[in-house]
Amino acid sequence: MSSFVSNVVNVFKLRVGFSIMLCGVAGLAMTPNINLSIFQIFILAGTVFLSSASAGAFNQYYERDIDALMPRTKNRPFVTGEFKVGWLWPSIILSLLLLAIFSAAVILNIYVALYIFLAAFFYIVIYTIWLKRKSPINIVFGGLAGTFAVLAGAAAVNPVIAPAPLILAIVLFLWTPPHFWSLATAINDDYVAAKVPMLPQVLGFATTAKISMAHTILLVALSLLPIFYGMGWIYFIGAATGGALFLWRNAQLIINPDKKHAMKTFFASLTQLSLLLIFAILDGFIL
Repeated sequence: MSSFVSNVVNVFKLRVGFSIMLCGVAGLAMTPNINLSIFQIFILAGTVFLSSASAGAFNQYYERDIDALMPRTKNRPFVTGEFKVGWLWPSIILSLLLLAIFSAAVILNIYVALYIFLAAFFYIVIYTIWLKRKSPINIVFGGLAGTFAVLAGAAAVNPVIAPAPLILAIVLFLWTPPHFWSLATAINDDYVAAKVPMLPQVLGFATTAKISMAHTILLVALSLLPIFYGMGWIYFIGAATGGALFLWRNAQLIINPDKKHAMKTFFASLTQLSLLLIFAILDGFIL
């Protein structure tokens, strides 16, 4: 049983799904005049989580061939055969995704459902099927899942997106490339083996580090702007602290564009996002 649970967590990328869910709740928390019931907030979080999990599962199902070529992913259930390939899994994935979209439309509104659909569509179709094996800018569009999750959270309150969550959505769009490019640098050999054209492989570590820094400077600067649109000191502390760490690690990566510093930058990006989202939620629901 523990092995099955571990495989489910792996296939549905539940840790990533939890982060995407936080994006949706943060978008809600940063929107003025929240008028949702506890039940509606639960549905928002659940549908965003379910949509992300469905997209993650499809990603693993579709990419099982290249996953088999990379040490980091060669033990995934669809690669090892612990989960059998066939009609059952695509049916489950599609059913869960449709359940998320339908529930959002009925219990919240059609705009939330649209953003949830777009998050899954960009990750499944644009990123996984179309761009990942063809273009080094693949993750630029793959990262839109977090962006649309923020918009879904804000749209649950008002279809007209307020400035603060709109800024956060842009920050999420800018955050994903440097986050993933640092990981792609650290495990570059994996992507070379799988013939996936990630940016560090195409342009080199040093150039990728500089491009990542440009993204990071812009996203950190933008992440501070919501204090002018209703967010308070709690949010500012999270945004400033996480942003400073991310910038520091990016600067170190430019000086030392190697795998060791790339992995440190990757973990710094996770810390920055966690602080940003958690402090946004605390600020929005406490102040």
